[in-house]
Amino acid sequence: MDFQLTDDQRALRTGMRELLERRFPRTRLRAVVDGDTARGDGDTGRGGALDRELWRELGAAGLFALRVAESAGGVGRGLPEVVLAFEEAGRALLPGPLVATELAAGLSGSLAAGAAQGETVVTALDEGGAPVEYLASADVVLALGPTAVEVIPAAEVARSAEPMRSVDPATPLHRTAPSRTRPDQAEQMDPADRMDQADRTAQAPRTAQAGTGRSGPAARLRREAALLTAAQQLGSASRTVELAVDHAKHRTQFGRPIGAFQAVQHLCAQMLVRAESARSVVYAAAVTEDPGDIAAAKLLADEAAVHNARDCLQVHGGMGFTWEADVHLHLKRAWVRAGQWQSGAAAEEELAAGLVSTVETCL
Repeated sequence: MDFQLTDDQRALRTGMRELLERRFPRTRLRAVVDGDTARGDGDTGRGGALDRELWRELGAAGLFALRVAESAGGVGRGLPEVVLAFEEAGRALLPGPLVATELAAGLSGSLAAGAAQGETVVTALDEGGAPVEYLASADVVLALGPTAVEVIPAAEVARSAEPMRSVDPATPLHRTAPSRTRPDQAEQMDPADRMDQADRTAQAPRTAQAGTGRSGPAARLRREAALLTAAQQLGSASRTVELAVDHAKHRTQFGRPIGAFQAVQHLCAQMLVRAESARSVVYAAAVTEDPGDIAAAKLLADEAAVHNARDCLQVHGGMGFTWEADVHLHLKRAWVRAGQWQSGAAAEEELAAGLVSTVETCL
């Protein structure tokens, strides 16, 4: 099996990186973070408002329409291409409910119309009760129940939600009741949405029916969300390798670059191994869409993002703890993403269930 990127995929990755360098440079990231800090009111629920202009720019560039059919005005690509784009988004610490908006962009004739163009901001609510990001800035919420999916106005969810403190200054979070999603959500969906969900499920029957017992549109969307979150973690892990190596080359102690010391070299080498190990598994999961592969990808990507950010901070020394350094932003975002969609415990359960199933089949 050849996992080398095609010319088109390499061009997509390069184009996405150049797009983000132009539309979301470091100065814009710092404006988002520093603006939230300057408010100083201690209410993180009101901080981190989404930049609508940037969102429309991303939509116009086709970020949310990569998997939308060309006949519907999209790009007509597949999940591997979206993973490459989201890896670049994670590398640039691009804020916003990217995963939920991408998942909703394929829905037609619903409240989520306009998501593909960046005109409608969509966040997500899972039945497990995980915090909802950017609820105050969202237009609609993609609510995932046990098996089905519902698109509901964000204002309806906001009435029973409470802001909570977020460790990431660029990711505002709200806490909602786990019972907000209902088992009969399929009845709330727009008929066009249900048809679209059925079509997309039919395109991937193996992934919809595999896993630890659950199937249907909601299970499939959860797996895709976990994979796209893993892709962002991978991008962050790769970026912190670059930051650590660059700092090790230029920071001097005792008249030598700190990268000349073996202890620093080992730290950077371990970071690279983590990032590249996660990359191979994330890319493989994007091709196979197997639930076990996606669980492994989320586990390795979370580990790579969190541990690489910590090691990068250690290479930076005391400078890494200052507000001016970006490494702490990568660490905080990695912590938030590690708790989104498929936590480490949930991914381990998925892998264990798959292993047990394989053993039982062989007996």
